[in-house]
Parts: sequence; C-alpha cells; structure tokens
Amino acid sequence: MAKKTFRKKIFRKKDIAAILHEAGTTNGGLKRTLTTSNLVALGVGAIVGTGIFVITGQAAAQYAGPALTISFIISALGCIFAGLCYAEFAAMIPVSGSVYSYSYATMGELFAWFIGWDLILEYLFACSTVAVGWSGYMQSLLHGWGFDLPHQLTQATFNHSEAGWSFTGSIINFPAVFIVAIITSVLLSGIKQSAWVNSVIVVIKVSVILLFVACGLSFIDTSNWIPYIPENTGEFGRFGWSGILRGSAVVFFAYLGFDALSTVAQETRNPQRDMPKGILISLIACAILYVVVTAVLTGIIHYSELNVDAPIAYAIDHIGAGLSWLSPYIKLGAIAGISSVILVMMMGQSRIYYAISNDHLLPKIFSKVNERGVPQNATVFAGIATGLIAGLFPLNVLSELVSIGTLMAFGIVCISVLILRKTHPEIPRPFKVPVVWLFPILGAFFCLVQMLSLPAATWIRLLLWTLIGFVIYFLYGIRHSRLNNKSK
Repeated sequence: MAKKTFRKKIFRKKDIAAILHEAGTTNGGLKRTLTTSNLVALGVGAIVGTGIFVITGQAAAQYAGPALTISFIISALGCIFAGLCYAEFAAMIPVSGSVYSYSYATMGELFAWFIGWDLILEYLFACSTVAVGWSGYMQSLLHGWGFDLPHQLTQATFNHSEAGWSFTGSIINFPAVFIVAIITSVLLSGIKQSAWVNSVIVVIKVSVILLFVACGLSFIDTSNWIPYIPENTGEFGRFGWSGILRGSAVVFFAYLGFDALSTVAQETRNPQRDMPKGILISLIACAILYVVVTAVLTGIIHYSELNVDAPIAYAIDHIGAGLSWLSPYIKLGAIAGISSVILVMMMGQSRIYYAISNDHLLPKIFSKVNERGVPQNATVFAGIATGLIAGLFPLNVLSELVSIGTLMAFGIVCISVLILRKTHPEIPRPFKVPVVWLFPILGAFFCLVQMLSLPAATWIRLLLWTLIGFVIYFLYGIRHSRLNNKSK
C-alpha cells in the first residue's frame, strides 16, 4: 500500500484545465505585455549571440572545419521539428515554465522535476557560456583601445583539458561577472522595459552581422574551404562526418532562443496566436544567418586558427588594413548582441525558478513577484548563480553542458506532443504540429543522435547534475509539493 501511495505521489499530474484557469485568472502576478514583434525580437536576441560570435569558430577549429555549415543545417532541422512541437505546446498551455510545465501535465511530477532541473542546467550554463563570450569580445575591444585588464581578472579560475582540472592562476573572469550584474539590474526593471532594451540591441547586432557578411565576401579565400570536410583524425568527433555530427551537437546550443520564448508565454498578450509565430519566424531567420556567417568566417581565415573566444573579431583583425575600420564595429555589435542573449537566457532562467517554486517544489521565495510583475528573488538568484559560474569555469566545459541539456529538453517536448495527442485529444490546439506521426519522431531522433555524439565526460557531468536534482526533490520537493498539500 505504501509503495502504491509513493508511486502515486511521484507520478501525479497537474490538470491542464486547472493550469489554464489559474494562468488566465490570476496570471501569478505576471503582466501580459509582449506582442508578436516582441517575441520575434526576443527570439533573435537569444539565438544570435554567442553561437554566431563565439561557438562558430571553436566548433569549426575543433570538430567540423568549413563543414560546420552542414552542422548548422543538421541542427536547424532538429530545431525546426522541435520548434513545431514547442509552438503547439506554447499555444495550448501558455504558462511560464516551458517544458517543465508541459511535462507536469503529461508525464507527472517526478518527470517534470527531472526536466525542470535539466532546464535550470540549460539556462544557467547558457547564460554563463554567453557571459564568457562577452568577456572575450570586451577584452578584444579594450585591447584595441590600448587598455588591458590584469590577467588575474580576465580568465576563468579553473581550466579543463584531457589531463583533467587545473587552476589558471586567475582570480575570476571579472568582465563576465560584470555583464551578468548589469543584465540582472535591467531585468529587475520589468518585462516591458527588458523587451524594449532587447529590441534596440537586436537591430544593432543584426546590422553589424549583415555588414560583416557584405564586407567579408570580398576577402574570402576559397582555398580555406579545401578540404571542405577535413579528414577524420582517427578519433570520433574530430573532423570527418563524425566531426560534423559532434559539431552539430555543440552548436545546437546556439538555437536555444526559441526555447526561451516558451518561458514567457504567460507574459504574452495573445499567446495562442503569437507564440507559434515568434518561435518559428525567429528560428528560420537565425538558421539562415548562422550558415551564411559560418561560410564567410571559414572563407576569410583557415578553420584551424579559429579556436579563440572572439573568432569574428579575430578574422577581421587577420585581414588587416582592408577591414581594419570594421573591427571596432564588429566588436561593439558582438558585445551588444551577446548582451541580449544573456538578457533573454536569464529571463528564461528566472521564469523556470518561478514556475517550479509556484508548484512548491522549490522554496516559495522564488515565486514572489514584485510590483513591476517581475519574479524578483528568482531573478537575483539567477544573476548570482550565473555570475559565479561564468567567472570560475572555462567556455568549452560550459558549452557542452548546455548542448546536452538543450537536446534533452527538445527531445522530451517532441515525445510529449505525441503523448498528449493520445491522452488528451479533446484539448483545443490553436496550432498543431503537421504530420504529427512523423515530425515529433524525427525531432526526438535528431536530438538523440546529437546527444550520443557528445563526449563521455559531458554525460558524466549530466548524470551528476541529475543525481543532485533527485536528492533535492526527495529531500524537499516531494514533501512540499503543491499537489501533495492542496490546502496550502
């Protein structure tokens, strides 16, 4: 009997009608202010950033070479299938929490906690990764102006290589911590103000990217594309087709933006109409940008030289006098663009804390909303956690952890669509995934293949993170769960 009761507790589901009623009446103190254009800007703001300004160079240098363009296309296909599934869910269940909320309604509390904890990993390490990229571009810009910060304040405290972990001699990556603090203060001003700041930044960074492409075309050396698919080194994931696959898994993180959009569904004026548009338009536009920029970047400079924190800035500097005038604009555009990614990722991270806390699986302090409609404590905590991780850990470890967390979340969304179509066919769906017997399965398949191509060390770190999450759930969440204590 005790076993049955325990099983019933951990697999209990939230009633979808109750979720929609609660969101539609009280809205949890959050304010519905976002429009379709706001959502597209937020999507582009989140997608176009570290993926295009940082990860492109590193993935080309370490995994795929010029064929990273194929990696981006593979990732885009997986994202389109997953994006269709996100669009169906976001329109059907327009609440904060993204995949966490969807899983709670379809698979039960334990699975919802698991994916919610995975989302925290995804957004926390995404913010941290982007902040490290911002630091690289800021240091490059300052160096061009003749000003260099002390080494002890510009690098991560720890480094990781095949030999294991080591100290770098640096105290902390101060610029990364600094930008996180600035973004946290912007987010605390309110969702409307944050969306306005993001829109301005998006215009700036897209203009700079298009300027780089237009000017860079004249400096492409086609010999840098030969061989287009470098020969495999004998190790899985180091060039060749396995390198293209691993590259696609690493850069998958670059498409995280449309996932973040689903976390603000509860703050969208007309989520049933606007969420699918915002997700799909921003995803397709950014996929095209990624492929074009990667082609130009690897054409300007040999891929083997791109394993740096600021590859586009490095490529511009490599050209020399011909494009020297563009260098400061590229760096300023990158700094602005990456800032918007941090803003949207931290917004998403705080909404995940809010949603989980609202169900009492995390302390209720995180679901407190201030007079501006902002989950204040969740936002401050997201800022502190992000700043510490960005300041202490290197880019390569952070980006791989983000990729595996993102892939897992996307795969679960694809599977959840199929489950909910079977278990709750009666629920109104303003947007439906076309060819539902195929697209969600393909989305889950693309995610699984890319997850399997990631290094074993990344899987071990994911396992450790998951174990920590289950400890928290069984020591705290299961006892305080809102469903378990309905009177509270």
